[in-house]
Amino acid sequence: MAALKDAKRIVVKIGSALLVDADTGALKGDWLASLAADVAAFKAKGADVVLVSSGSIALGRGVLGLPAAELPLEQSQAAAAVGQIRLARAYEEVLAPLGLTTAQVLVTLEDSADRRRYLNSRATLETLLGLGVVPIVNENDTVATDEIRFGDNDRLAAQVAVTIGADHLVLLSDVDGFYSGNPRVDATARRYDVVDAITPEIEAMAGDAGTGLSKGGMKTKVMAAKTATGAGCAMTITEGSRMAPLTALLNGEPATLFTARTTPKAARKHWIASMKPKGDIVVDAGAAKALASGKSLLPAGVTAVYGAFERGDPVDIHGPDGTHLGAGLARYTGQEARAIAGKRSDQIEPTLGYPGRAALIHRDDMAL
Repeated sequence: MAALKDAKRIVVKIGSALLVDADTGALKGDWLASLAADVAAFKAKGADVVLVSSGSIALGRGVLGLPAAELPLEQSQAAAAVGQIRLARAYEEVLAPLGLTTAQVLVTLEDSADRRRYLNSRATLETLLGLGVVPIVNENDTVATDEIRFGDNDRLAAQVAVTIGADHLVLLSDVDGFYSGNPRVDATARRYDVVDAITPEIEAMAGDAGTGLSKGGMKTKVMAAKTATGAGCAMTITEGSRMAPLTALLNGEPATLFTARTTPKAARKHWIASMKPKGDIVVDAGAAKALASGKSLLPAGVTAVYGAFERGDPVDIHGPDGTHLGAGLARYTGQEARAIAGKRSDQIEPTLGYPGRAALIHRDDMAL
């Protein structure tokens, strides 16, 4: 699959049913080791890889002797607390011998709904990837409730892909792609090799969850595809239980590719440009020139700040003559921005009384 082979930033979603034996509750160690080898191969080619992994509740329930049936919320949270440490250790044990450092990142729906938390999550993941780390992301099931949870890791994986600007999302599933119907009960169901547009007809074909350990059915996968492809990230659904599933996918195993019609960078710029500004920032001629060449906006180049905005809010950027240059997401509140306007980076901490970020608006959070 050329789309995956050429990807520079990949998110892989692994479901509980792939990681944990439903009968014994034991981790499928051989399969996980083969996935680790796949990850190492992509890393060796210079690609960033993020793993969005279920499995904490499935692992924890076995340790605690809880039944395989649906658990009450409190027992699910307890199982997650016990299982999460085992899940993180399992990934570390298979990736460390391959020279790869892992990191555990636990999130809730609020981390993407709140723009400030979203920016914090994005900055953390970007830093980890820049350091060559393989982040292992999971929903924080120990605290997530029905009101705030993603509900399935298909949606979470798509949100992570959007957050980090991934160009390919792979959902390792219990089916080998998207079908016109449920292939287990419909002999006439056909698999789509490529889906270029998610139409109402495509959405109507999606079903619900089919396995005991898995919460995500085809319906949630199509929802994930809409999120990912709308942000410029292609998405592939493939059967994940075979050994070295990513290598198998590259070698032509059956799958469905949902194509993206734009790039992650272009989609993000469009999103920022379409937001209603909460304030205005005026820059000097030197800063305007620096922005045009692709630089971030530093406080030193700011001459005026207007509006009461919070960190993460969209603001308009204007040149010295009032020309509208573009928009961006502020890394400081309006009050903080006014305090550090015109200040050098080494003056930020003395001015605010605490360390701050070098950029007022980072170039990745700007649409000019």
